[in-house]
Amino acid sequence: MTSLDRSHDPALKSWVASANGHDDFPIQNLPFGVFSPAGEAPRGGVAIGDSILDLNAAVGVGLFTGDALIAARAASGPVLNPLMALASGPRRALRLRLSELFEDNAPERAKVEPLLHAASACVLHLPAAIGDYTDFYAGIQHAMNAGSLFRPDNPLLPNYKYVPIGYHGRASSVRPSGEPVRRPSGQRKLATETVPTFGPARNLDYELELGVWVGPGNALGQPIPIAEAGRHIVGMCLLNDWSARDIQAWEYQPLGPFLAKNFTTTVSPWIVTAEALAPFRLAQAARPEGDPAPLSYLTDAADQAEGAVDIALEVLLAPKGGAPERLSGSNATDLYWTLAQLVAHHASGGCNLNPGDLFGTGTISGKGRDGCGSLLELTRGGAEPLTLPSGQTRKFLEDGDEVIFRGVCRRDGFVQIGFGECRAVLLPALDA
Repeated sequence: MTSLDRSHDPALKSWVASANGHDDFPIQNLPFGVFSPAGEAPRGGVAIGDSILDLNAAVGVGLFTGDALIAARAASGPVLNPLMALASGPRRALRLRLSELFEDNAPERAKVEPLLHAASACVLHLPAAIGDYTDFYAGIQHAMNAGSLFRPDNPLLPNYKYVPIGYHGRASSVRPSGEPVRRPSGQRKLATETVPTFGPARNLDYELELGVWVGPGNALGQPIPIAEAGRHIVGMCLLNDWSARDIQAWEYQPLGPFLAKNFTTTVSPWIVTAEALAPFRLAQAARPEGDPAPLSYLTDAADQAEGAVDIALEVLLAPKGGAPERLSGSNATDLYWTLAQLVAHHASGGCNLNPGDLFGTGTISGKGRDGCGSLLELTRGGAEPLTLPSGQTRKFLEDGDEVIFRGVCRRDGFVQIGFGECRAVLLPALDA
């Protein structure tokens, strides 16, 4: 796992005033992304407070040398796949150098300050060209909640505690935070209907997930050992796996999710790196008594000792024309499988992962109604409508609703870091 270094020091302050005390992007975070100032081409950048550093410009004025220069050049283009392909050494060197450049009284301030852009004046893009997207089902409380709606006496299928369940999603429809989502149309059939009909999804939902960005890949046919799997993760983001529940209920048997999921997936645009997350690692929760131990290819003592990540997650809903209202919250520690176990399992049959591939963790729900990571759970499949703080009610999402995810890491003795927002407005179906 990634060790701590000077860049994690809670005493560090930045000459970028907005970074000090920033909820998401203090000097201890320094996430990577792709941005474009008004009318300009996309390029790699680093978030610091309310600003973005132009990495290409920083390379041009000679701010980096050695491994830091190798990583900075790889992160300067319109996608970050070249950076993701590097081993952790150059990434760590770049992070340490960026920390030096932004630290209070840095001698290079005069060179760096002109290279900053106001984040509010920039467009944020997908950080990578995503070759493949896989969505897992690693949130056990969500699996229990959803399963209980359909199988009250046996919510978890027999394989759940043995194998990290997942399916291959649609990479082409992954979009960055801020882009609207169009309500999909498809076949749907209510229990009261004798035949299906085609039309706009009636039961549109969100799913609160984390995204995992794959770094260095593996050759086709060559599995990734569990002890090495963490080295293949470059960082994380927030992820909304939009779901058309009525379409899903009709189509998912026997082969699983398809059109109910592939119309859009929304991700937060900043990659919070594995290095930035190092202070927030902790032991994977012990499995309940009676649960099977993971099979040997998924078992590693170091991963169990610090393979979980303490990320507090929150869902808000802004009804059309209204202010955001909190719906629920959970934590990444509610995942049944570690991120390394997801990587190792994905590659266990010889599947080749590539830099810039994206994983979804699956919906992360905690215990109780306040912990539910989807409306399917909050409303018991629409049977128990949710009353919002404003007095409005929801069974599922309505056109004009905006869904907002937030995530932050907190730990005594360290500075809080966050992911920024993952948000999107729901537009009506084209034939609505």
